[in-house]
Amino acid sequence: MAATILADDDDDDINPFTSIMLLAPTRQPPKPESEEDHQNQSPLSSSKAGITSQQLLDQNNYYLHSINSHLLIRQLPSQGLSFQLWPAATTLVTLLDTHSSQSTIPNPLSTLFKAQENRPLRILELGSGTGLVGIAAAALLSANVTVTDLPHVLCNLHFNVEANSKLLQDNQGAKVNIAGLSWGVDEDMKAIGKEYDLILGSDVVYHDRLYKPLIKTLRFFLLGNDDGSKKKRVAFVMAHLKRWKKESAFFKMARKHFDVDIIHSDPPSHGARVGVVVYRMVGKCFLSINSVPS
Repeated sequence: MAATILADDDDDDINPFTSIMLLAPTRQPPKPESEEDHQNQSPLSSSKAGITSQQLLDQNNYYLHSINSHLLIRQLPSQGLSFQLWPAATTLVTLLDTHSSQSTIPNPLSTLFKAQENRPLRILELGSGTGLVGIAAAALLSANVTVTDLPHVLCNLHFNVEANSKLLQDNQGAKVNIAGLSWGVDEDMKAIGKEYDLILGSDVVYHDRLYKPLIKTLRFFLLGNDDGSKKKRVAFVMAHLKRWKKESAFFKMARKHFDVDIIHSDPPSHGARVGVVVYRMVGKCFLSINSVPS
């Protein structure tokens, strides 16, 4: 059952590197990159970015129970935060897998995936990083998924989509498109378009200077059309692991425009104070007359 977010969480800051999913127990957490580094890195290439043969083998296999298949993801931790996997992504993939298993156990995502007449679901993922969530969503839901990130991340996204091409082909209707998207940039958003049934994101709330661009992006995809008409009801499903107290500022901004609910929460992992929380955001223009504003 969804729980509407009504108040800020005043927990102390949480070290983000106590909960990062490491490739191996001996791997040390990478030094955090600055926003400038994140925005200005050069396009990834094995020749120019200094990628070693060991890095090229730095891959993770994920077993998707509901379709009895393996998904392969390459990580390049030395290239920055966008090139490695984080706990929120695996939580979202697990929920997608459970939904697709046709289990009798209730799944918080089930009400969000409604079959479309004569076409697959159209899903947009923001801040795709390695592409784990988007590729899994395409395979598990036989969906048409557009994965997006900054230009320097797209080369690794292409690699991971290609690495799973057979998995996608084996699941009829599954397709993954790749597009560059800088949050808040009108040209990028308009090029991608608004015709989606669902928006996904995992661990997209990190740099505080990106909060406003992310909100602007969500407003573009979730709220009404440019001509003032209402668009169909679209939800943003965001898996998030809290790391800093300042993140409450993002949720304050989000509640001005969206109805924000918690639809799932993981218990804290060993040694952690908090677990991954999955939120659903819907434009306030779609609230029922009986809804209580957040």
